[in-house]
Amino acid sequence: MNKAYKFRIYPNAEQRTMLAKTFGCVRFIYNQMLADKIKHYENTNQKLNNTPAQYKSRYEWLKEVDSLALANAQMNLQTAYGNFFRNPKVGFPKFKSKKSNHRSYTTNYVNGNISLKNGQLKLPKIGLVKCKQHRQVPDDYILKSVTVSQNPSGKYYASILFEYESQVQQIEPHSFLGLDFSMHELYVDSDGNEPNYPRYYRLSEAKLAKEQRKLSHMQKDSNNRNKQRIKVAKLHEKVSNQRKDFLHKQSRQIANAYDCVCIENLDMKAMSGALHFGKSVSDNGWGMFTTFLQYKLDEAGKKLIKVDKFFPSSQICNVCGCKNPETKDLSIRNWICAECGTRHNRDVNAAINIRNEGMRLALA
Repeated sequence: MNKAYKFRIYPNAEQRTMLAKTFGCVRFIYNQMLADKIKHYENTNQKLNNTPAQYKSRYEWLKEVDSLALANAQMNLQTAYGNFFRNPKVGFPKFKSKKSNHRSYTTNYVNGNISLKNGQLKLPKIGLVKCKQHRQVPDDYILKSVTVSQNPSGKYYASILFEYESQVQQIEPHSFLGLDFSMHELYVDSDGNEPNYPRYYRLSEAKLAKEQRKLSHMQKDSNNRNKQRIKVAKLHEKVSNQRKDFLHKQSRQIANAYDCVCIENLDMKAMSGALHFGKSVSDNGWGMFTTFLQYKLDEAGKKLIKVDKFFPSSQICNVCGCKNPETKDLSIRNWICAECGTRHNRDVNAAINIRNEGMRLALA
């Protein structure tokens, strides 16, 4: 199995210059190879298998950066290019913009060219970079690759991928929990609990709007605009970090307490594109939460069961099984079952039904 550790790194001025050159070369080789592929296909109606080595004699400065970073750019392009021809719906590969404020490259471990020890990360062509290592990596983990990135606020990070032998014992599920997605509270569980999600983006929305207005009025490519851009980026980064911290803590509590968690298999991309739901869906980060929950449960040998999104969890009475089609109306938050007379809270009832259906799937 693979596991990645993300650490913040602190390159000096010379190393930052070399990183900027590497980012630029990776972007250049990707764009140049894509342009040549397009031209070759238009002329011959055949695919072009080009490699970074073919460009080094023409562009000597490509030899100054890590060759494996260029090779990974080629692999990423080849994957995107191949995916389009297999399934055109995924879209054709796009050129990478020089104006993008998020930059990254990936390099592979070969013959000890990368190492992590004593708070320093050794990178090819870069050397030893100071690293904030907030957790120890087990000795039996095998280092495979490193992705170095710079976020819009200017901070540098290294995501280090390790390979290890999985010794996780699968647990026979005894405790089950159902989660029903909630637009405002993240979720409501089958025990009737809510996490009281603070909605960090909504809390910072006014301040973000003010700073973004200032940014929009500034002259393009000016120093003041760049300073304001970084200020806005830091605000967005703070909101993102607050959200991740909350979701990590919630998913950890659930993964520790239950053997099997049951959720609906929702299309979050479609929901975030909805006119009235977009900001709320993006703010609570349900997709990120389920990703965190998935890997935490997997590491403990536990299960995450995804119930079909067309399962009528809100319409079925969890006591007698009677179906009430009227609850398709989202404005109905409480209802009484016509068969058994049970009074239901819409979200709690849905969470219980999701738990019961997930339990059936898990034990089938």
